[in-house]
Amino acid sequence: MYRKAICVLTAGLLALGLAGCGLEVTSEKPVIYLYPEEETRVSVTLDFDGDLTTTYPAYGEGWMVDASSDGTLTDPVTGRQYYCLFWEGITDRTYDFSTGFCVAGEDTAAFLEAALVQLGLTDKEADEFIIYWLPRMEGNPYNLISFQTTAYTDGAELTIDPAPDTLIRVFMAWRGLDKPVEIAPQTFTAPSRTGFTAVEWGGTEVRP
Repeated sequence: MYRKAICVLTAGLLALGLAGCGLEVTSEKPVIYLYPEEETRVSVTLDFDGDLTTTYPAYGEGWMVDASSDGTLTDPVTGRQYYCLFWEGITDRTYDFSTGFCVAGEDTAAFLEAALVQLGLTDKEADEFIIYWLPRMEGNPYNLISFQTTAYTDGAELTIDPAPDTLIRVFMAWRGLDKPVEIAPQTFTAPSRTGFTAVEWGGTEVRP
């Protein structure tokens, strides 16, 4: 069981300036998986409130791939295969820390394993998420973590054609802390993955 501080948002959190953070931050490693029920040509465009810094494969005017049911993505021109679409960018949007979790650094892996299941990721998707973020988080005394909803999606709008039956977007804003703070907990309901499913995960470290 991970140690956490979950209570009512207090002045201690407000003093850290984290109830809403408007610093320039990087949306790191958002990756997009596509799982149609049968092989389908899919276009994906992103309306990002900021500046894209890296995309792979190259974004251009958008991505166009032939997606297979196992998640394999094939460039229809070159034939090169990918397992996801990757983008990264810089934005000055405000992220919401009014609810979330304060987790001891040593308990971060266990916390993320449990949370990501509740957010709808598969074990494979969660593994990739944790492998990317854990090295930067587990050495901190504590981590303040809040999974974003409209504070993220309103500034990074995805258009997928054909539209997926299920769209799951997981974006974690977090900050390392020396001491724990109290914060009202978030609650999650894992969506049912039915039909053509598209999944995105990413995150950002918010620094002072």
